[in-house]
Amino acid sequence: MANIPENLKYCSTHTWVEILEDDSIRIGITDFAQQELGEIVFVELPEFQRSYTAGEECAVIESVKTAADIYCPVGGDIIDVNRDLDDYPAIVNADPYGDGWLCQLRPENTVDIDDLVDAEEYAEQIEQE
Repeated sequence: MANIPENLKYCSTHTWVEILEDDSIRIGITDFAQQELGEIVFVELPEFQRSYTAGEECAVIESVKTAADIYCPVGGDIIDVNRDLDDYPAIVNADPYGDGWLCQLRPENTVDIDDLVDAEEYAEQIEQE
């Protein structure tokens, strides 16, 4: 069973969003996503200081089984990326909601965030997959 923290928001493409104190957001993939991918061997992070729109491909995660495109759940500017994943991509497997985060973004607006679902809705979604 996948771990789904209640304090986060979720996107149907299996990314999570944490709203930080400065109103920026941290983005990563869910526990369900990392379980489905298996052992992660490479992470292509979003471009630092680039602007992405909600739903735009922003990263790629490669595992021993497959490669998965990661789509930006919220539009905005990338203000930080997790460079630890360059050398240790398996952190995403070990701690997808903590040290395995992908990037931090300054959102353009809150409309995209309002479109995300809570933990209960996300749990229902993955049960149907």
